Amino acid sequence: MKLKPANILLTALVVLAANALLYAQESARPATPTSPNIKALEADAMYYDAIRARVKGDDKEEEKLLLQVVGIKPDASGAYYDLARLYFKANRSDKASEYIKKAIALDADNVWYKTQYAEVLVQAKQYEEAAKLFDDIAKRERYNEEYLLKAFNLYQHIGKYDEALATINKYIEKDPDNEEAIDMKKKLLLKRNDVDGVVKVIEKQIERNPNEGKYYAELADVYDNNKLTGKAAEMYKKMETQFADDPSVQLSLAEYYQKKNNQQKYDEYMKKLITNRSLDADVQLSLLGPIIVESGNDTMKRRQGLELISLLAVQHPENARVAAFYGDVLAFNNQLGDAIVQYKKSVQIDPSSYKIWESLLLANTDRENADSLIRYSEKALRLFPNQAMFHYLNGVGHMNKKDYNKAVKSINRGIDMQPDDNKAQLAQMYTTLGDVYNYMKRYSASDSSYEQALQADPMNATVLNNYAYYLSVRGMRLDDAAKMSKKSLDIRKDEPSFLDTYGWILYKQGKYDDARTYIQKAIDINGEQADGTLWEHLGDVYYKQGNIDKAVECWTKAKEKGTDNTDIDKKIKDRKLYEI
Repeated sequence: MKLKPANILLTALVVLAANALLYAQESARPATPTSPNIKALEADAMYYDAIRARVKGDDKEEEKLLLQVVGIKPDASGAYYDLARLYFKANRSDKASEYIKKAIALDADNVWYKTQYAEVLVQAKQYEEAAKLFDDIAKRERYNEEYLLKAFNLYQHIGKYDEALATINKYIEKDPDNEEAIDMKKKLLLKRNDVDGVVKVIEKQIERNPNEGKYYAELADVYDNNKLTGKAAEMYKKMETQFADDPSVQLSLAEYYQKKNNQQKYDEYMKKLITNRSLDADVQLSLLGPIIVESGNDTMKRRQGLELISLLAVQHPENARVAAFYGDVLAFNNQLGDAIVQYKKSVQIDPSSYKIWESLLLANTDRENADSLIRYSEKALRLFPNQAMFHYLNGVGHMNKKDYNKAVKSINRGIDMQPDDNKAQLAQMYTTLGDVYNYMKRYSASDSSYEQALQADPMNATVLNNYAYYLSVRGMRLDDAAKMSKKSLDIRKDEPSFLDTYGWILYKQGKYDDARTYIQKAIDINGEQADGTLWEHLGDVYYKQGNIDKAVECWTKAKEKGTDNTDIDKKIKDRKLYEI
C-alpha cells in the first residue's frame, strides 16, 4: 500500500525525531554484543508512536505510550524527560518533578534535563531551588548568559539580593559592554539603597565612555534624587558646558530646573530638546505631545506649543506626520484656516493616511467651506471608497451648499456603510439627515430620521435638543419637545443652545416668564458671543409680554449680531412681531 504524500512527510519527521532522541539516550552507553531484545524493540516502536502522537498534538496518546515505554525500558531517560515535559505543560508540577528527576538520575550531565527541572521548580514556586539550579547550570555551560539571567531574576524576586548581585556580576564579567545587564545591576543596587554602588557603576561607564553625555546625566540624576545637591549641581553645571547639544543631557537639565521651579530654564531646555536635530521627527513629536495636551487654556503654553511645532515643521518640511500634527495644534488653537493648509500639505506628502484625510474634511465643515469639503471628500473617497465617514462628510458639504438631494444620497450611503456598533456616529448621521429633510420641508422623513438617531443613542443630548427645536419651530408635539429638551439639559447642564431651545418651547407654550428666564440665561452664559438668534428670541418674548421697547432693542441687537430671519428689518421698523 502506498502512503499519501502528507503521511510520508509525517513518517519521516517522526523517524528522524525518534532516531535523534534515541541516539541522545543511548550514546552515553556502549553497545553490547547481545542478541536483539524483543521487548526493547517493542519499546522503541512505541517511542516512535509517541513522537507521532506529539506531532499530531495528541497529548493523551503520547502520555499513554511514553508510560508504556518506561514500563518496558526503565532506563529510557528521554522518555522520562518527555513525560516531565507533558506534565509541566499540564501544570502538574508534582508529576513533572517525579519524572524529570528520574531522567536526571539516568543522565546527570544532560543540560536539557536540568533546565526542565529548574522550570518545574519555578512552576512549583520553589524559586530559590530553581535559582540555585540555574546558577549551577551556568557554571557548567560555556554559553551561560541565559541561565545567569534566569538565576538573577529569581534571586531578585525572592529578595536574595546578594546572590542576585553576584550572578549579574558574572554576566557583566563575560560581557562588560552589555548595557541591559549593567542597567539591571544599577536597578538592583538602588533597590538595596546602595547609592555609592550605583555611583561607582556609572563612574565606570563614564571612564569607558568619556564622551557620552547620557552617563553624566544619569549620575547627576542619581545625586539629585538622593539629596546630594552639591554634587548634583556640580554635575549639572559640567553637563551644561560640555554636553549642551546632547538630548539626554537636555532632558535631564529640563527636569532638574522643573524641580527647582525655574520655568524659564525648563522652557529653554525643553525647546532645545524638542528641536534637537539629532532626534528623529517621531521622537520629537512624542516629546511635544504631552506639552500640547497639558497646555489646556494656558495662553502662554499654547503659544509655546505653536512655536515649537512650527520649528519642527521647518526642520521636517517633507514629513507628513509633522504637518498633520501642526494642523492639529493649529485647530486646537482655533486657527482652522491655517490648520487646513497643514492638513492639505500632509495628504499631498502621504495620501495613504485615513486619519489625516478625516482631519482635513472635519476642518472644512463650516458652511463657507462647502466647495472645499465636497472636493476633498471626493478625493478621499477615491482612496477610501468604503469609508462611511467620508460619504457622510460629502453629504455635509452638499447640505452646506444647499444641494439637499445630493446630501440625502451621500448621507444615506454613509449610514448604509456605518457599522452598527458605533452608535454615536450613527446617531450623528441620522441627525444630519434629519436636518436636511427639515430644510427640504419633508417633515415626516425628518422626524423619522431623528427617531432613528434616538434609537441608536437615546442619551445623545444634541439629538434631543435639535429634534425638540425643530418640533417647536413647527409648533408640533410641544409636550414631547419640552420633555426631550429638558432631558438634554439634564445631560448637559447650562448648555446655552439647549437653554435657548427649552426657552423657545416654553415661548411656544405661552409660558413667557419662564421662557425669558431660560433665553436670558443662555445669553448671559454666552456673553459677547451670544448670536443673533438668541437676541431675536428674547425680543419675541418681550413683545408677547407687552414690552415693545425692550423687544425692539433686542431685535436691533439681533440684527447687529446677524440673524437668518429676513423679516428682522420689518419687525424693527413696524415695532411688530411677524410669525408664520
